[in-house]
Amino acid sequence: MSRYIATRAIRGANALVTEAEWMLRKALAEKGPDTPVAFPNTAYYLPLILGMTGRQVETIGQLEPVLQHARTLLHPVPAEKNWTPYLGETLDSGMATLLAAEAIEAIRFAYGLQPEPVSGFHRAGGTAFTSPENGAGGKSTDGHLNGPIDDIQLRSWGIQLVDGRMPGFAAIVGAAKSNEVAVKIVRELQRRNILCFLSGNVNGRSIIQQLVEEGVELGYDTYTVPFGTDTLSAIYALGFATRSALTFGGMKGGMARDILLYNKERVFAFVLALGEVDDLKYAAAAGAINFGFPVIADTIIPEILPTGVTTYEHVVSVPFNEIEGADDLERAERLVQKCIEVRGVKVRLADVPVPVAYGSAFEGEVVRKADMRIEFGGKYSRCFEYLHMAELDDVTDGKVEIVGPGFESVSPQGHMDMGIVIKAAGRAMQKDFEPVLERQIHHFINGASGIQHIGQRDIAWIRISNSAADKGFNLEHFGKILHARFHADFGAIVDKVQVTIYTEPDKIQAWLSKARGAYDFRNKRLADLVDGAVDEFYSCTLCQSFAPNHVCIVSPERLGLCGAYNWLDCKASYSINPTGPNQPIKLGAALDPVKGYWTGLNDYAKSGSHGAVQTVAMYSIMENPMTACGCFESIVMLIPEVNGVMVVSREDTSMTPAGMTFSTLAGMAGGGLQTPGVMGVGKFYLISPKFISADGGFKRVVWMSSTLKETMADELKAVAIREGDPDLIDKIADERHVTTVEQLLAWLEEHNHPALVMDPIF
Repeated sequence: MSRYIATRAIRGANALVTEAEWMLRKALAEKGPDTPVAFPNTAYYLPLILGMTGRQVETIGQLEPVLQHARTLLHPVPAEKNWTPYLGETLDSGMATLLAAEAIEAIRFAYGLQPEPVSGFHRAGGTAFTSPENGAGGKSTDGHLNGPIDDIQLRSWGIQLVDGRMPGFAAIVGAAKSNEVAVKIVRELQRRNILCFLSGNVNGRSIIQQLVEEGVELGYDTYTVPFGTDTLSAIYALGFATRSALTFGGMKGGMARDILLYNKERVFAFVLALGEVDDLKYAAAAGAINFGFPVIADTIIPEILPTGVTTYEHVVSVPFNEIEGADDLERAERLVQKCIEVRGVKVRLADVPVPVAYGSAFEGEVVRKADMRIEFGGKYSRCFEYLHMAELDDVTDGKVEIVGPGFESVSPQGHMDMGIVIKAAGRAMQKDFEPVLERQIHHFINGASGIQHIGQRDIAWIRISNSAADKGFNLEHFGKILHARFHADFGAIVDKVQVTIYTEPDKIQAWLSKARGAYDFRNKRLADLVDGAVDEFYSCTLCQSFAPNHVCIVSPERLGLCGAYNWLDCKASYSINPTGPNQPIKLGAALDPVKGYWTGLNDYAKSGSHGAVQTVAMYSIMENPMTACGCFESIVMLIPEVNGVMVVSREDTSMTPAGMTFSTLAGMAGGGLQTPGVMGVGKFYLISPKFISADGGFKRVVWMSSTLKETMADELKAVAIREGDPDLIDKIADERHVTTVEQLLAWLEEHNHPALVMDPIF
């Protein structure tokens, strides 16, 4: 262990704890001990403090024992002459640093200094830090950096974390050698779908500023989140890691050792320190090492070899100017490769032959009209997508044909009609897989930087940005993307892929008629696919990478709680990978078909959950409900006073009649816990005839987030008609009308909601 690193880290930790103590004394005098402190939209109080100490900090006064504990973790700076191992003392001081940093940021929130304003930044083309209403990624408000990530975003990233699409995260601290190098580093991480957390500065210069000046869009949707321009804001990355264990791992506050081991084994993260490393950065790096996160620096610093705290090296020095490479951009690429190697991040890359950057990190990019070269679909044109199975001899693999003119003659910001028709062939291909594969078009096309894709089927809407067009992106590249990705992701069932892009009007009309006929057939086929028509359901253990004891059981009438996997998806997944996360479960003998008990499901629940769950009822929320990991789209919860249930959307941050927000409720529903009366679900399970059918079904819904009412209006209307009460949706309250149980009861009585006269739910 390096005495130099120990000295710098311990010295930095002592200084920061002292600063935190001074700030606390000041806040106590000016604000008072009862002044609230909180990070917005999280159920985990101050998450790192909660995770490491078990303390639920809600006021300034409650920070005092936290800092007293941090003080006990500090050690004296190593002596000049006597050598000792130092590692334990350094890691203790690192943890003290994190506790003090989170306390300081909480106090800053109380003073209105967090999230950090972006005043003084050069804003390139208005592409960064704009509000969500204007279409940019991120939850930050206009004029501020993101600050801490809220629980809603953490859970929306959940499925990407557990299925490997987002293999890890990088906490980048400081500033790169140049703006160009900063952009290259982030693009290389985005290309690998690695989440980037940005913070810190070097001599007042931050990587956040570098990216903004180059017009890089920052925010949640682009996997590039700016926390703040000082080193302390890096605490939000460690808070995110702590909440991952609390959210998906089923852990509780105070389980410090378990939380740290969880992160070492399941959250593949690393710290990339760009530029000079000062005492505070050394101290913060020591804190990150506690989580099993190695630190890679692009300057000359002493290294710490493996001891078991991290998987491989603890601290690695990769001096930027000494990296082999033809130029700085190649050195930046190799720096990223070294980071991935040191952490052991498992990256899946498809070779997609397009002239723009490609990766899942670009899926959230928005192409605004001012930046648009051409659009297909939307308000002024039409665009459709259709994938169909064909015989092997009828498909020329890799062939991409354009039938009609390109967009070169269309004026900038113009529009034109387009149809994308894909022929897929394979010995393992089945007709049922057509809609499964067709749904992937959205993700595949959206992965190209500068391309925006919305919708599916005959309501697709695609935009190509000026920057993508200037780099040579054309219609043929849509076909190249689809060919490459279908082979990369579905090679086990797809042997050949041929793509035809239609822009010729007569051909578009002819193929659109064929496509709509296929859409109609699929709709009727799916409507006939009910639980009673099959003899096997499917498991989904994707989330066990984060929630070890959780198991999803997916049936034709109950999709996965993340909303991303239905029965056909799981069937296709099993065909692609017979030893993968989706396995067929033979139902066995029916024990109680009303509540949804089968011998085969119970046997699987025991083995799949490692004994944590003994039995599961598919159709009940009140008796042995299915567990959840944390990436559910909605939460269903019993409101006993009104004999019904409420449904809270992940996007809803408002107060519910249960006296809890979504974030707080999620702590009860997630982590692989089986809690009667609380259940995480995919939102389209709400429209299934099997939705809590053993407990009265959809008529039990008495309160629902308005965002669900609005985005699923047509589907919910159809459910109301099916239930024999066409006005049922209007009888269901939402946050615009009701936020307490008393208000809810009055609303239901006024609107004659059927739940009030149904049999008692328990």
